[in-house]
Amino acid sequence: MVELDVEFIGSYTSEAGCPAANLPEYAFIGRSNVGKSSLINMLTNKKNLARVSNTPGKTQLLNYFEVNKQWYLVDLPGYGYAKVSKKKRELFERMIQRFLTVRASLQCTFVLVDVRHELQQIDLEFINWLGEVRIAFAMVFTKADKLKDHQVEGHVDAINQKLLAYWDELPTQFITSAKSKAGKDEILQFIDSINEKIS
Repeated sequence: MVELDVEFIGSYTSEAGCPAANLPEYAFIGRSNVGKSSLINMLTNKKNLARVSNTPGKTQLLNYFEVNKQWYLVDLPGYGYAKVSKKKRELFERMIQRFLTVRASLQCTFVLVDVRHELQQIDLEFINWLGEVRIAFAMVFTKADKLKDHQVEGHVDAINQKLLAYWDELPTQFITSAKSKAGKDEILQFIDSINEKIS
């Protein structure tokens, strides 16, 4: 995979302040301790592009990165267990929901799920909401290196069985590891394939 040219564009408090919608956009979101920053750093091959923290919930803005001058990677605030006030959490939720439902150039939202655990209720509710409002999304299972291959397979099967109680078919899925770089090429090729279709 060719080295990516990645430039930080800015951080925004609302969809209204985001850059002009002149490039396709790909958003990344998940529970606040799912390994999102590590995944973004792995995808872009930049060690400190997204800030990795031991404290969940550090991403509190809509962070824009321009990739190869062709598309935007958008790092969204995590949902769930961030140690912020209820009022601030509701503010994040409204900001995220507005961004996802209004942003015309958004092509796909990557929903990150920690493959080590059962599908959390908050993940299920968010995924089902995306379906209800017809937002295109793919699932990214993170931290696969923490389990043996057969365990990863078993956990993914269990999560998919839970999803199939609500969905007729499963979304596109990727199994990743920021440590081993598993899934990196597959996600970037998926993004390239969408960009080719819309160009």
